[in-house]
Parts: sequence; C-alpha cells; structure tokens
Amino acid sequence: MFRGANAVSLDAKGRLAMPSRYRDELDSRSSGQLVITVDAVERCLCVYPLDEWEVIETKLRALPSLREETRRLQRLLIGNAVDLELDGSGRFLVPPRLREHARLEKRAMLVGQLNKFQLWDEDAWEAVSAADLVAIQQPGAMPDELRDLIL
Repeated sequence: MFRGANAVSLDAKGRLAMPSRYRDELDSRSSGQLVITVDAVERCLCVYPLDEWEVIETKLRALPSLREETRRLQRLLIGNAVDLELDGSGRFLVPPRLREHARLEKRAMLVGQLNKFQLWDEDAWEAVSAADLVAIQQPGAMPDELRDLIL
C-alpha cells in the first residue's frame, strides 16, 4: 500500500528518486518494474507497479471495443503508457512528453494512492489539495455512502 505525499526533485534529465520507504515493496511486488501514464481526470501522471498496471490492462481489454468511450480511454491510458524500471539508485526517468503533460519541472510531489502513485507538479498539488479541502467541507459535498465511513 502506498500512502503519503512526498516532495521529490527531478534532475536535469527528468529522473527522480523513488522514496526509500517504497523501494522494498516495489522490488518485491514487481522487481522494480513500473508503468507510468497520464491520469484520465487530473493533469498529473500515474505511476503503477507492473502487477497493478496489469490489472488495469485486463479491465481495459474487457471493455466493449466498439464503444467510443472505451477506445478514448484506451488511447489515453495505454497509448501514453511507458514501461520503467528503478535503477540501482532507486531512480526512474519520466519521459519528456509525460513531463510536459503534467507540467513537471524540478519540484514535484509523489502522492501515494494505495495501489499506485500520482506524480504532480508541486504547485499544482498544493492548489488541488487546498481546493479539495474546501470542497469536501461544503454542505452536501459528501455522498451518502461516504458519510458512514469511519475515519
């Protein structure tokens, strides 16, 4: 399980170091193999351990192929997916096209999302976090099924 928001820096080549607290799990689950792609909703990237990505691919493959919505989602997620591997220093390279999509420069946030990570530009992450906090506090903002969730 991946949780927490981690400030990370991209070097001049677009590499970033996976925080050490996640490396052992990534190594045992997927031998350090990752898949990175665009997020289907937010202007960030999603970084999956290979085993989790394979679950996503299986679900996408099972969708009806004649529906435009299915093809659109497949083009977006699979068409932008790039296989990565953690190097000996625990770093991985974020491809230039994906860095441009998420507007990543030097300062970024790697945010655990249980089965994957989101990779955000640091300023964009701060803005979306603040907006989420305000939105969730609005009356009626919480759906009924979440009201019973014990936190």
